[in-house]
Amino acid sequence: MSRTENVALVIPTLNAVRWWGELHRSLLAQSVRPEQVIIVDSMSDDGTADLARAAGYRVAPVRRSEFDHGATRQFAVNLAERAGAVVFLTQDAVLVEPDALQLLLSALDDPSVAVAYGRQRARPHSGDIEAHARAFNYPAFSRVTSLADVAQIGLKAAFCSNSFAAYRREALMQVGGFPSDTIFGEDTLVAAKLLLQGWKVAYCADACVYHSHDYSYAQEFRRYFDVGVMHTRERWLIDQLGEPANEGARFVRSEIRFLMKTSPWLIPSALLRSAIKYCSYQLGRREHLLPRALKKTISLNRNFWIRENARAGGNGTMPLA
Repeated sequence: MSRTENVALVIPTLNAVRWWGELHRSLLAQSVRPEQVIIVDSMSDDGTADLARAAGYRVAPVRRSEFDHGATRQFAVNLAERAGAVVFLTQDAVLVEPDALQLLLSALDDPSVAVAYGRQRARPHSGDIEAHARAFNYPAFSRVTSLADVAQIGLKAAFCSNSFAAYRREALMQVGGFPSDTIFGEDTLVAAKLLLQGWKVAYCADACVYHSHDYSYAQEFRRYFDVGVMHTRERWLIDQLGEPANEGARFVRSEIRFLMKTSPWLIPSALLRSAIKYCSYQLGRREHLLPRALKKTISLNRNFWIRENARAGGNGTMPLA
């Protein structure tokens, strides 16, 4: 899939002006160019859509209140009906090398691979805690996983990130596309379905982006609450691929070793973060015990609960613009 005449690049945006210059320059520097770039913009009010149009990109607006991690991306996939491959990139990611896109797409040259995702490196000025998180989840060696790997690594076999990922469109549509009304993890959900259908997932360590978040304690809590909710509502994921057991403990051990070498004074903060993640994840797994108003308050994806409340009240949801 090194040819790009039938490749679409999709970037969901919301008030992305502060990242636009760096992102756009990294796209222009690529050794290959996708046939079309689709900016799915959630009604930005900072001029993002104007910048995208000026760059020659197609802008597809969606209502901000109706943004959905899965449905909005599937909206873009449907627009790219001629594409053989669809690449997703987040607005705050920057392609590191001019061949990043080409290297990612080359993973699809293997006809058994349905999705490939790239390596995420912490931005140069990120803290050591975030630098370790990126290095742990996105190591320096590539790998390809199949359903056969589930017995050894469980749910990790379906790990994938739409911050920088390329999908074989035919395979994506074969499993029904991205799910709608999911709070989090549309990429992992699709990767799991692809594995169950006999496809493979490729991790391309040579295809790199700078992408990292220095989350506050509160943001960590909200994010992992949403992960717990997703694992509860998408129970088939756990039933088919297994619990994410031992991964958290392995992460903590790795993080302590890393920080002992780089910044030992951060270890108490790191341990507190791990405790917050664990507690909020477990709370998310028990979200059925909580009132919807509280879930909205403590969730990172508050629109999910607003839409759910509207559905419960019989109002339904508004279609994408």
